[in-house]
Amino acid sequence: MAQIIKNYTEDIHNDTYYKQYLSPEYTCKDMIYDCGRTKESLDGQWHFSTDQYDYCLRGKWYEEKYFDENGLSLPVDYDFDGWDTIQVPGVWNTQKKEYFYYEGPGVYTRTFIYKNHGEKKVILKCGAVYYSAKVFLNKKFIGYHKGGSTPFYIDVTPYIQEQNRIIIVADNTRRTTQVPSINTDWFNYGGITRSVELIRLPESYIQDFTIRLQKGSTNILEGSVTVAGNTSIATAQVAIPELSLTIQVPLEKKDDNLKSGTFTCKADLSLWSPENPKLYDVTVTADSDTVHDEIGFRSIEVKGNNIYLNGKAIYLNGISAHEESVPHGKAADKEEIIANFTLAKELNCNFMRLAHYPHNELAAKLADKMGLLLWEEIPVYWLLDFDNPDTYADAQNQLSELITRDKNRCSVIIWSVGNENPDTDSRLSFMSRLAQHAHTQDPCRLVSAACLVDTVNLKIADRLEQYLDVIGLNEYYGWYNPDFQKLNTLMQNSQPTKPVIITEFGADALSGAYGTIDEKGTETYQEYVYKKQTALIGTIPYIKGTTPWILFDFRTPRRMSKYQHGYNTKGLLSADKTHKKLAFYVLQAFYKNRGTQAE
Repeated sequence: MAQIIKNYTEDIHNDTYYKQYLSPEYTCKDMIYDCGRTKESLDGQWHFSTDQYDYCLRGKWYEEKYFDENGLSLPVDYDFDGWDTIQVPGVWNTQKKEYFYYEGPGVYTRTFIYKNHGEKKVILKCGAVYYSAKVFLNKKFIGYHKGGSTPFYIDVTPYIQEQNRIIIVADNTRRTTQVPSINTDWFNYGGITRSVELIRLPESYIQDFTIRLQKGSTNILEGSVTVAGNTSIATAQVAIPELSLTIQVPLEKKDDNLKSGTFTCKADLSLWSPENPKLYDVTVTADSDTVHDEIGFRSIEVKGNNIYLNGKAIYLNGISAHEESVPHGKAADKEEIIANFTLAKELNCNFMRLAHYPHNELAAKLADKMGLLLWEEIPVYWLLDFDNPDTYADAQNQLSELITRDKNRCSVIIWSVGNENPDTDSRLSFMSRLAQHAHTQDPCRLVSAACLVDTVNLKIADRLEQYLDVIGLNEYYGWYNPDFQKLNTLMQNSQPTKPVIITEFGADALSGAYGTIDEKGTETYQEYVYKKQTALIGTIPYIKGTTPWILFDFRTPRRMSKYQHGYNTKGLLSADKTHKKLAFYVLQAFYKNRGTQAE
């Protein structure tokens, strides 16, 4: 017989309150192809409060219960429309000094008006909420998402009204089971970091669309269309007007609500490259629904130690970058992304590593237009709970959401499944499955990871390499390991059968600090490291690219020396990007002299 507790109070005695907010969970399976669609923005000023004890969930603030069953007024611990406001998209950390180091749940709310204009379905899109999001609409919990850097989509049709209140509880609490885990080398920003939008859809709508060059080809297109809703639709159309090309795509039923079809066709294409960032207008139509996108076509493959773009061996002159800015933190805007890419071009880069998590979806779209190749990454960073199946499911979903989001972006040539992980059996199982998943999801791009040096045998040797197309290598000779001779020994000891990208090297330097080549933390020493590194790297035949660490300084609470003050200062520019350090010009000259053609 169950015990009856006569003085039980739900909000203070229920320590499993959070479980009711873990379902429905929205994942890659719920994503909608939204490029070229009309979207209505809910960005702007939202009311906000920190909620350290998670009482919006514990006490069900979202129910807005102001009176009891007898009509008597109740005390409440919130004042949604009386709270301060902060900007969405944005991070709370940079918008009010009291929030700077805050970690935990934060409650966002606003109201909006909706009127139906003939649509059959309304989708709420959140570009990213760090790290998890619980979403409420009109006093009801409607969904949950985890993974702070990828988008999620919720069908709000059953809940939306003419007058609406939306509440989003963002939670950036670090947990050992998450991806990333509790220990990173970047700032743990929190908030609704990308746009919140409404998408109106007809009864039948295009849920997904893929188009690309067939692997190994330069003139055969292949792709697929998935349509949801009315399953009586027999075909979809893919049109590229500039090529006078219209492709009929027969659709076959997948389940009660989905139909899909694949296609191949020849096309006389001008291939995309950094020197020729050619994009075509592509339109997909199914019944009354249409999506538009600007898409480029290029091939990427590996043969031996070489990487081939459009059949030509290429050297990837790159730089790593965080999604970060002084005023906006992780919510860097379009102008800041363009500024970063412009700086990379000034460095003579044709390639960027977007570390260590998926950046704003604008980044790949802008790279398509500006002519930069990209490495995109999920935050399987340092040490995770590699034996936990829920952790793996989180990582795989973040990878799937990233691939689904950016699979039509020609600039993206490499999916990375992680960074600097220990070569243990459980990690090998975890990350090899991710690599295989990436190959399955997208067989036409390369898969890599940023691996560590085998310091025992002093060689490039990580068991994960057998599952990768390109080996990423992080090495800090001249900095964490000050003996440059070991770098030469490492290169001589290694005989990789795949191309290697040196994904990290560098040294901290406080902007404006100078000294001798023996004084670490100065621009002088950083310049010395870059000269030594590039002189050797340029002579190693199996190295086919570099992405030194890093384009500009960025916040991290673990860096507190006299040269750092809460920043990783390995940037080639200061955090505000107003000062170019001496090493900037070393790398710029190296890339100019190196060129982009691989031997």
